[in-house]
Amino acid sequence: MAFAGEYFIERYGKEAARRAPPIRKMLEMGIPVGLGTDGTRVASFNPWVTYYWAVSGRTIGGTELYGPENRLDRRTALKLFTQGSAWFSGEEESKGEIAPGMVADFAILDRDIFEVEEPELLETRAELTVVDGEIEYASDAYPEHKTRALPAIPEWSPVTYTDRRQQTTTGS
Repeated sequence: MAFAGEYFIERYGKEAARRAPPIRKMLEMGIPVGLGTDGTRVASFNPWVTYYWAVSGRTIGGTELYGPENRLDRRTALKLFTQGSAWFSGEEESKGEIAPGMVADFAILDRDIFEVEEPELLETRAELTVVDGEIEYASDAYPEHKTRALPAIPEWSPVTYTDRRQQTTTGS
C-alpha cells in the first residue's frame, strides 16, 4: 500500500483503502501482526517506508490512505517490526527485544523516530548497525568503526544491479 496505494484507490475506492489492511483492528482482536519490507523485487528493502506507511497512513507519494482509526503509534509500529516479526519466525524466545539472553541486534539511527515529523521518517538512516554482537556497518559518523559494505543478497538484488552498473560506467 505504501507504493501502490494510489492505484488501489483508483481500482477499489477510498473506502476500501481505509480498511486495507485493518492492522489496528487485527491487533485489537488479538491477531498476530508483524511488519517487514518484502526487501526483494516486490518493494524496497528500506524498513522506514513501511514504518512511515504504518504510522502516517500515507503512501510514499503522500496520498492519505488511512484515518487515525487504522494508524499505529510509533512504538507499536516498531514493536511489530521486532517482537511481531520474531513471533512469525518462531524466534520470540531469542529475538524481538533488547534483554538478557536475547540476540543483541540493534542500530543507532540518525534521528529520533519517535519525535521527527512523519515525512522525515522516510529519510531515516542507520549510523551504526550491530548484528550478533559485532559491528556490521558504521557510517562516517563512526569513523573508528568504519566497515566495508556487505554484499547484497540475493545476487539479483536491485542494489547489486546498481553497483554493477556503476562499476561498468566508471570502468572499475
